[in-house]
Amino acid sequence: MTSSPFHRRSVALVASGLAAMAAPLALGLASPASAARADSDRDGMPNRWERVHHLNPQRANAGGDADHDGLRNIAEYRRHLDPRDQDSDNDGDDDGDEVTDGSASTDPDDADTDDDGTVDGDEDADHDGTDNEDEDDATETCVADDPDADSDGVDDEDENENGTRVHDDDSDDDGVEDGNEDADHDSVDDEDEDDSASDDCDDDENEDSDDDGSNESDDNGRMQSAGGAVAMRGSSWWTVG
Repeated sequence: MTSSPFHRRSVALVASGLAAMAAPLALGLASPASAARADSDRDGMPNRWERVHHLNPQRANAGGDADHDGLRNIAEYRRHLDPRDQDSDNDGDDDGDEVTDGSASTDPDDADTDDDGTVDGDEDADHDGTDNEDEDDATETCVADDPDADSDGVDDEDENENGTRVHDDDSDDDGVEDGNEDADHDSVDDEDEDDSASDDCDDDENEDSDDDGSNESDDNGRMQSAGGAVAMRGSSWWTVG
């Protein structure tokens, strides 16, 4: 029985398609699916994911903690978090704290886990009178060492309490950085609210040099200390009276 021209063309197309699919295998090339799963260093995290998050896919680093949030890189991968961001959901509570606090009311991938209108960082999961976002301050050598994305002197976790924005250093566009504002009108700049005598801060980025808690600054370039008024002359501070 003689096949028709149409039948011969159909057979030829099928054969051509099979050959095209087989060619990458013959050359040792990976398919898109296998490429997505490729893990050169066999650390449990795919090369593609490591490259996207600026990790080294040629070095086993599953046990590392790139963002120092207390959560290992492999845990960040498994939970679909960002290993370069201490607070992936921007709720003020570090990823590691949300995973290890044992509370069902916090989730590192959900800013308001219980959907009550209050972000997880401002909740008090253990009812001890301290917000979730501040629980780790007791273990920090510098209370002001939390992330400050816009470098305005106010930690990201504290911006919402002041009514300011994490990625805007002058939220109300008045020409004064958020850190130099006084949201609660207590005569202490917002950037200095977390200063205390027990702080051991080498340098709070863009903050005043008053980390020992003895000085409080205002927006006019003056300081008030235990020794009297202090004013700025050139680049030096000098005591007035």
